[in-house]
Amino acid sequence: MTENDIEKRVFLITGASTGIGEATARRAVEAGFHVVLAARSTEKLERLRDELGHDRALAITCDVASWESQESMVQQTIQQFGRIDVVFANAGFSKGSMFFGGEDKADEWKEMVLVNVYGAAATARLTLPELVKNKGHLLLTGSVVGRITSIRNLYSATKWAVTGMAQAIRNEMAGTGVRVTLVEPGVVDSPFWEHLQKPETPELQPDDIARAVIYAVSQPPHVDVNEILIRPTGQPH
Repeated sequence: MTENDIEKRVFLITGASTGIGEATARRAVEAGFHVVLAARSTEKLERLRDELGHDRALAITCDVASWESQESMVQQTIQQFGRIDVVFANAGFSKGSMFFGGEDKADEWKEMVLVNVYGAAATARLTLPELVKNKGHLLLTGSVVGRITSIRNLYSATKWAVTGMAQAIRNEMAGTGVRVTLVEPGVVDSPFWEHLQKPETPELQPDDIARAVIYAVSQPPHVDVNEILIRPTGQPH
């Protein structure tokens, strides 16, 4: 790949307005990518775009729970940059999700499944045709609790779904040159925890995950880093 080719590469990130997505956008620009910043928070996206530079970053207000919103995201990306090389399906949230006890949270449950599962699936379905053209890279944010059981049961179940989704997509993409990476963070100091009780454990920083993402993306084309499970030192589960 020539220096010119590298300068044209486009890195699309959902959930880009805060936390892991925001940190990854900074690292991607540092690595030479143009970035597409997608999230529901227009103000935060535009602030990050201004920081990264209008020539390097495009901010798109997008609700990943809406197929039409994601279609528009992909169309705007192609219109602006003409291609997509890396996609990080990173949007997700939890507000607590016990199956027994406490208040009913039917609307929160529905939104969480739509964002965490349907949203990630829609991102993959809508961007894979572009990734196939460029032998690109799809990354999905899973979680440590997508490998173990968790007291945040429905959230954990959505991340188990993402684990299965990543494996299924990788199987389907065999022979296309598209790489697929599942990123499974432990406890990260990010806005994710604003409405949750944070475990009494060490914490990763969003940039720790961003560096892991860039590590996977920067490998030679014949190297497919399938999973990155990353916990802070001392986190037991």
